[in-house]
Amino acid sequence: MSSCSGVQSALDPAGHEAREVATLFWVMAIGAGVVWCLVLGVAVYATRIRPDPHEEAVGWRLILWGGVVFPTVVLAALLVFGLGLMPQLREPGEGLRIDVSGEQFWWRVTYRPADGPAVVSANEIRVPVGERVEFGLTSPDVIHAFWIPALGGKVDMIPGRENRLVLKAEKPGTYRGACTEFCGASHALMAFDVVAIEKAAFSAWLAAQATPPSPPEGEAARGRELFLRHGCGACHRVAGTEAAGEVGPDLTRFGARATLGAATLANTPDNIARFVRETGALKPRAKMPAYPNLPGEELAAIAAYLGSLK
Repeated sequence: MSSCSGVQSALDPAGHEAREVATLFWVMAIGAGVVWCLVLGVAVYATRIRPDPHEEAVGWRLILWGGVVFPTVVLAALLVFGLGLMPQLREPGEGLRIDVSGEQFWWRVTYRPADGPAVVSANEIRVPVGERVEFGLTSPDVIHAFWIPALGGKVDMIPGRENRLVLKAEKPGTYRGACTEFCGASHALMAFDVVAIEKAAFSAWLAAQATPPSPPEGEAARGRELFLRHGCGACHRVAGTEAAGEVGPDLTRFGARATLGAATLANTPDNIARFVRETGALKPRAKMPAYPNLPGEELAAIAAYLGSLK
């Protein structure tokens, strides 16, 4: 019961679609409870109240009404109720589209507003409150599954196919999403935060994301030099720099994210340095190589640079 609330609970909905799913769950749970009570009541009646033999006609009536008619009516009613929710859950979005690609073991995120340039990010999603947002879900490697329990149902991400999901956050907050299809050694370390904010704040945030971050100063400037010298830009992109890699997550606004490594660790300078130094130990089978031989001062400078990207 302790899991029935919180940022990763389908029974504590914060979105329209999740509320419909929770309603369906409770209706089916109540229906199952009623059937269970009736079956239990029949068992008690037959074994405790009237254990003596009954007439054959009584048995046939019980089979017909209790074993055929009643289950058929109950299951048909639950099916009609569940199917009745589908049309509204499949309605189109209201302009904003977010493409999410599940990859071993992180999330590639691309915002595609109706009236602006595309914005690339990773491992964190922001959505406007009160607006239906359409998600395009794909994968380039294996099957993943995209699920934000507090906002809506789960959808598979299948290589070679694009699936569609529309979600509407009803209140501001930070909610947790996860991959729910086993996808490899670090499947359990493939999560993400979803931050729902008011529409005006989201519009301002998205406009800021479309511009390169401010040039770094001091130790962060040295960190940028080391970041490029050690070849990090071959896999990662940082807008406004020579780093243009697309193999790994986009790091343009990395410093503004609450976590790193797809919600593996909190985004702090010490954890950034640790992740660069011990990638394979922290995230088994991740494609990013570890850099255990980098001097501590260089790791600290690179961490300072990445933390400055806001």
